[in-house]
Amino acid sequence: MTEDRNFDDIAHKFVKNIYGSDKGEIRQIIVWEDFEQILQSFSNNCFPLSILDAGGGLAQLSQKLAKQGHDITLCDVSSEMLKLAEEDIKIKGLSEQFKFVHSPVQELDLNQYGNNDLILFHAVMEWLSEPELVLKQLLSFAKKGGIVSIMFYNQHGLLFKNAVCGNIPHVLNGMPYRKRFKLQPQKGLIPDDVYRWIEDSGFSIEGRSGIRSFADYIGNRKNMGEYSFDELLELERTYCRQEPFLSMGRYIHVWARKL
Repeated sequence: MTEDRNFDDIAHKFVKNIYGSDKGEIRQIIVWEDFEQILQSFSNNCFPLSILDAGGGLAQLSQKLAKQGHDITLCDVSSEMLKLAEEDIKIKGLSEQFKFVHSPVQELDLNQYGNNDLILFHAVMEWLSEPELVLKQLLSFAKKGGIVSIMFYNQHGLLFKNAVCGNIPHVLNGMPYRKRFKLQPQKGLIPDDVYRWIEDSGFSIEGRSGIRSFADYIGNRKNMGEYSFDELLELERTYCRQEPFLSMGRYIHVWARKL
């Protein structure tokens, strides 16, 4: 990418297509299960947590954290996404738990918004022109012993999806950028690269999950076996935290603690 992506132009479509779908539901469920583990790793005297949701969009996950009494700073480059989030948060009676910041992640003031117990950075890096630089800058906003939760679009999953869809020439050509997909990132991140960036910044990785290691690769169901959403979800839950399926997720969720 040559520039960072702002979703002001398609905020409502983004909400409907990304969050209002079975795939979105699987993503939310798996990541929240990870967060139940993450929250248990904090001592009781840390609560309420100071949380930065960087590029948080509608704050779907941080709203659940706010319901537990934690304090959230929600930052996003899109004023429209922030507006939708603020409206939803107000309806749910959570406004007192939130601070809203209209800003690119890389322009946040460390003195004002640093020293967080927990940082969320979900599905943002794949839309950035310099993901490594922005991630390493954001990692400095965590306090010692704090945790960063990162979810990123997996380049391995993107390649495999194109292959199973028969886009073989596109794969062999290096999967060059194609403009027609507005809601799908055109390039993912290599997992080992992201893990290295995290560890090089003084963090220890504590857990990983593949997000939709199976759901996105299921083709036309006309000539396939019958299954329910609950069965698909159980399949994801059973295998998403073990290799090789973890590394086949369309997204990967990784969390790490600052040493």
